Amino acid sequence: MDLNLQGTTAVVTGGSKGVGLATVRALLAEGVRVVSGSRSATTELLATSAVPVLVDLSTPQGAAELVRRALDELGGIDLLVNNVGIGDPAESVRKATATVATLPDEAWADTFNLVFYSALRMTRAALPSLVERGGTVITISSAGARLVSAGPFDYNVSKAALNALGKVISEQYAPQGVRAVTVSPGPVSTDVWTSPDGFIARLAQAQGLEHQAFAQQLMDTMGSSTGRITTPEEVARLVTFLASPTNITGAEYLIDGGLIKNL
Repeated sequence: MDLNLQGTTAVVTGGSKGVGLATVRALLAEGVRVVSGSRSATTELLATSAVPVLVDLSTPQGAAELVRRALDELGGIDLLVNNVGIGDPAESVRKATATVATLPDEAWADTFNLVFYSALRMTRAALPSLVERGGTVITISSAGARLVSAGPFDYNVSKAALNALGKVISEQYAPQGVRAVTVSPGPVSTDVWTSPDGFIARLAQAQGLEHQAFAQQLMDTMGSSTGRITTPEEVARLVTFLASPTNITGAEYLIDGGLIKNL
């Protein structure tokens, strides 16, 4: 199927690995010109034809710099994919074992700066070009926004804020031709779950458990209908479809193997 994306332009945040890298590759395969923004450029990203821009998107100046560089490179932005949002694994473990009473303000601020404010600032900076070109904002949230029993809870709360932000962007800018869609994956086979130095492995270690056995235990406890983890490529294919010309806006798409069961 021709998605009518040939010759369009995109900015993908957090495009150096995981879902971001898979999205970069999927968009490039459809003929999209891509700029990727991340703190580092991996070998895998450099092997693509995407233009890497090294920025810290947890800071206000990071978003402005990435959009400025993208406009210089691409001439305009048709698609913004707000994907960045995974912080330091050791810090995530500390947050996951805290409570509302014990997690300090600065930890909340760090999470919101990386997850929520990066998407808000990127969207705000890209909006003039998106309005001009009738563009699309796709924000990667998480099924965790609907799972209050799972952690880290500050991450889940920040993702719930992203869901609301997508609705607001759609409501305010759809009349000007800008669509806003949210994609919410469940567990994805990225370094978070699979790396021996990732969040799940470190959480297992903190509890004195073996990594793979603990990961499977988590999957069983969460009770996804398919019983398996989602791949980054599956998320990227959904993002790429939603980037194609449609009348879809203001919607959230779960890709979680049936993890979320409520209406």
